[in-house]
Amino acid sequence: QVQLLESGGGLVQTGGSLRLSCAASGRTFSSYAMAWFRQTPTKEREFVTFISSTGSSTYYTDSVKGRFTISRDNAKNTVYLQMNSLKPEDTAVYYCAAGRIATMHRNAYDSWGQGTQVTVSS
Repeated sequence: QVQLLESGGGLVQTGGSLRLSCAASGRTFSSYAMAWFRQTPTKEREFVTFISSTGSSTYYTDSVKGRFTISRDNAKNTVYLQMNSLKPEDTAVYYCAAGRIATMHRNAYDSWGQGTQVTVSS
């Protein structure tokens, strides 16, 4: 497993942008697929996006396609989530996760960060 620490959350107005970062410990980061999930108090944790271990493959849930971009820097052991054109419905705690395969299914990820709050005001 790896240790994950998210940062970059905050309060932004509708239409604004935020960039989340997730720093990983350990020397095996480049072997992990990485993903972002999000959760609100009234909903289960939901998939947002993943990126393969090499960065060659990405996938997004429909609601964020064209607005969010996931990327990674294996030299810095960091994965990023660039969020543009934010909407109030994007408000949630965002979690990064690491796993051996790139998938939408949260049970496949065995390392999780503590989460970072993103709030989009209308």
